[in-house]
Amino acid sequence: MLKQNFKVCLCWKRIFKARAVEPPLDVKNAFYRYSRSGMMTVDELLRFLIEHQGEMNATKEDAQAIFDSLKHLNIFHRRGLHLEAFFRYLLGDHNLAHPPQKVHHDMNASLAHYFLFTGHNSYLTGNQVSSASSVVPIKNALLRGVRVIELDLWPNSKGNDVEVRHGGTLTSPVDLQKCLQAIKENAFHASEYPVVITFEDHLNQNLQKKVAKMVTETFGEMLYCTETEILEQFPSPELLKRRVLISTKPPKEYLEGNTAGEEVSENESRTVRNERQASSPRNPSDIGEHVPDEDEEKAVPQYRQLIAIHAGKLKGGLENWLSDDPKKVRRLSLSEQELENATRTHGTKIVGFTQRNLLRVFPKGTRLDSSNYNPFVGWMHGAQMVAFNMQGHGKHLWIMQGMFKANGGCGYVKKPDFLLQRGPNDEVFNPNAPLDVKTVMTVKVFLGEGWHQDFPHTAFDRYSPPDFYTRIGIAGARADRDIRETAKIEDEWLPVWNEEFEFILRVPELAVLRIEVLEYDTTGKPDFGGQACLPVSELRTGIRTVPLHDKKGNRYKHARLLLSIKFGLPYDI
Repeated sequence: MLKQNFKVCLCWKRIFKARAVEPPLDVKNAFYRYSRSGMMTVDELLRFLIEHQGEMNATKEDAQAIFDSLKHLNIFHRRGLHLEAFFRYLLGDHNLAHPPQKVHHDMNASLAHYFLFTGHNSYLTGNQVSSASSVVPIKNALLRGVRVIELDLWPNSKGNDVEVRHGGTLTSPVDLQKCLQAIKENAFHASEYPVVITFEDHLNQNLQKKVAKMVTETFGEMLYCTETEILEQFPSPELLKRRVLISTKPPKEYLEGNTAGEEVSENESRTVRNERQASSPRNPSDIGEHVPDEDEEKAVPQYRQLIAIHAGKLKGGLENWLSDDPKKVRRLSLSEQELENATRTHGTKIVGFTQRNLLRVFPKGTRLDSSNYNPFVGWMHGAQMVAFNMQGHGKHLWIMQGMFKANGGCGYVKKPDFLLQRGPNDEVFNPNAPLDVKTVMTVKVFLGEGWHQDFPHTAFDRYSPPDFYTRIGIAGARADRDIRETAKIEDEWLPVWNEEFEFILRVPELAVLRIEVLEYDTTGKPDFGGQACLPVSELRTGIRTVPLHDKKGNRYKHARLLLSIKFGLPYDI
């Protein structure tokens, strides 16, 4: 039996014996129910997969593949699986709660019918004020399946070339050509579905012409340009496979040759904005007004022809911004704060707007540390592009990563039908109305393993094994949010909890199961032991394993939990 020594002082050591974890009672009961002789055959395993695990399409070949995957273990027996081998299968990668899948959503609808995995200031390596700009975070984002990349375009110090940087800050620039090349080389490794590049453009006409040439030469036939500037409907992701689209609005201050009536860029620093406002008196009625059609007519033709998704705010306030022109679709950008304010009075208007048009939400300017925000405010109102800072970590980014594990991880998730439908009187879904319960999800946390292989033995406590506990809950619509906690298991690398929790769900289509394992620390903040976020709509029922991930979203090799997952109708509560 494995022993671990922890030094307490120079005089003596504490010795802990690491026990082998036993199959939980639920596992034993399932095994003996389906194996008559105490040795499970291929046919009996198949029956277990169909009846207990809910894998209605499982075949004998699937059961045989599980048998074959265990042959390298010393515990495998040719006549069948005994209890220990069955237990190892349940903890293995053939039994994931959310296994890798192929794209299975209908991909032939308008782009407006999907949530897109969207980045914000995609070139920054760290905070929004002083970090370096680089192609590395662009590459990393694309390889994770991000489909919308944002680049801020500025003149260089000589005014004769274009660089990518966060204007008015201490962030260093990176060459635009390098960014475009990185996008071209990495765009379609994780997904074949289209990549949208949103330009925050601060360029004069000469530099716009230079950008047009650069973009056209870099992407060639990959670049999607519309035959007409006015689209009545966006094309589908299926039609746009392996294509790159540009979305932007030309900057009014350059195009008109003065600063009167200019629209403030969403990523302009507060210092630059204040200096410009102080030196440029303006008519208050002009602030924030922008008519994209008029601006685009003054842009150089080569640059204007690049724009596949036209962006901009119409004249007037929120009511006009959210107006839906049946003859033309467009993209609107709102900060997280603007969206939150708008949802209080214009919830249904936002839902109606996003049925045909694109809405991009970006972090408020005070998030200088590159933190993120609650994405469900946007998703519950149909916002397709909820833009996140991908270079950090934290619960909101984990939730975002979990959401886009759905649909084969292709970066496009079809919106639920309730966000796309209209009633007989043209009414749309009201996000502020009370919602009925649709289902009840029951999750039982059995046990965990693998930390002693992925972490140093003193990673959590210098003097003893860790004291693990699990936080498990639902991230989703406001009425569905819930978080529970298991007991703390002291001095144990192989914690056994056997605790069951119920979660009442009103919008399971958007819910994300959030799991975090922590190690109790009497001195203060608990230590991190792994996390996982999974789309509830695609979870497999039955006894399942959930691999854990580090703070950046990278999967640990061994650390994982064993759970039981089932769904029931509300009247079964």
